[in-house]
Amino acid sequence: MTPTLAPASTLLWPHQRYRKAAQALAEELFDALDDDLKPFVVLLALPIDATLPARCLEPEDCGLPAEAFTNAVARGRVIQHSTPWPYPERDDVSPALVRRKHEGLGVRDAVQETLDALDEHAAHQHFTGWPVAIRGYFVLTVLRVQRKPVRAYPSLRPHRFYTDGRPLAASLLVAAMYRFNEESVKALSEPEPGAGIIMRPRESEELLRAAGKSLLDTPAQALGLDPATTKLFATCNTISSLRYEGAEGVGKLLLARRGHPNIEEIFALTCPTELTDYRAVRKLLEMTTPDVHLLADGETVYALGRHVGHYDAVREDLFVISFITHYAWELQHAGHILLRSHYGLPGLPRTRLSRTGFRRALKRTFGLTDAPRVERLWDVVLEASRQKHGTLLVITTEALAEADRLKLQCTLIEPVPLTPLITRLVTSIDGAVLLDPEGFCYSIGVILDGRASGRGDSTRGARYNSALRYVESSDYPCIAIVVSEDGMVDVITSVKE
Repeated sequence: MTPTLAPASTLLWPHQRYRKAAQALAEELFDALDDDLKPFVVLLALPIDATLPARCLEPEDCGLPAEAFTNAVARGRVIQHSTPWPYPERDDVSPALVRRKHEGLGVRDAVQETLDALDEHAAHQHFTGWPVAIRGYFVLTVLRVQRKPVRAYPSLRPHRFYTDGRPLAASLLVAAMYRFNEESVKALSEPEPGAGIIMRPRESEELLRAAGKSLLDTPAQALGLDPATTKLFATCNTISSLRYEGAEGVGKLLLARRGHPNIEEIFALTCPTELTDYRAVRKLLEMTTPDVHLLADGETVYALGRHVGHYDAVREDLFVISFITHYAWELQHAGHILLRSHYGLPGLPRTRLSRTGFRRALKRTFGLTDAPRVERLWDVVLEASRQKHGTLLVITTEALAEADRLKLQCTLIEPVPLTPLITRLVTSIDGAVLLDPEGFCYSIGVILDGRASGRGDSTRGARYNSALRYVESSDYPCIAIVVSEDGMVDVITSVKE
């Protein structure tokens, strides 16, 4: 049996229950991005005196082998002394602080090297935060997430930095990890380590917005701008929120330096419009078409034009802001969606619908594995996902009884097996469509009820939240498939994994 890090027999510091608060924050933050990440927080303590054994503070059964970290601090000091300080020198930073930061960087790199080696053949990955000195130990907050969903999302190339040496984010997921690590370091660096995150927990939505802001700093720097002053994330949110003569903004903004080889100008503006002149940009957006877009250099809109030729994605200097509907937009690079923002809250891109995920939900909720029935329901759901204005399907074992209970707030129909054609017809009106696991529909235009949910999301609108309330309040196994106007598809189940 592989030995694990020696457990702590006593608390290292009074507020060591910080780990539970950090775990709760990690779950709230990363579950909002992808339920399959399954974040798990480990506190690792490495003695500053490198002759003492490493300790896994919490949880005691962290599963990390003790011998792997025996020389982590010593290795970190080798890294420190053998590599130059990688960041620009600053007059306002003392040499002593630089030495401490350099030591911390070495320890962090040494720990991450060890974790990478341990995770080489594992289904998960560990990412270490910055070491904080507490009572003779370097304490590190280590985040573990599942490898498959991490790899599922597109990313820009890593190893880009702000002028002060902080790393720029290559993806929204990495940006969220940076924000989580910053929060953990700040909490552990207080006079009473960990007390702040317990008494003043940060909202996950606040950290997500900060992550979105930092991701947009990466294309800003790629365009030669100062990320600290560009504020692209806030700019895109504001433009997407505006209407022009009652209409929502739909169209694309190409971000590239003027003269980019893959940009063709159709006509230029004599006086370029500042991106922060939100209403003027929103007005210009009215002139765009599916193949004619606004052209911007990150600071101003200078022309209308189009994408031409084959773009070499390695350049990473041409980005697309796609305004989808009211208060919804996406950041794209080389045809890949890096971020999708909805009512100011960034999220990871989602496929319109996952066949595997839907099958898994049917099996978990109804124990349904019969291939013909699964395929019949899949055809129904797939057709519903194409509904231009969004829709809501509810599959429940008691569809007939629920149709009767809700008969005053729906339109009852004679039970009919849904086909793609019928699905297209019944999802064209407001309200939910109620069907059973056999694919028979009993009512349409249903106004769902249900108790308020602690998992409600004010940014997602009435359709999503009513489905969540209904599913969580239901006495019967059920699945809700929510198709939003911006193309997002959520499958909400009454049975949790």
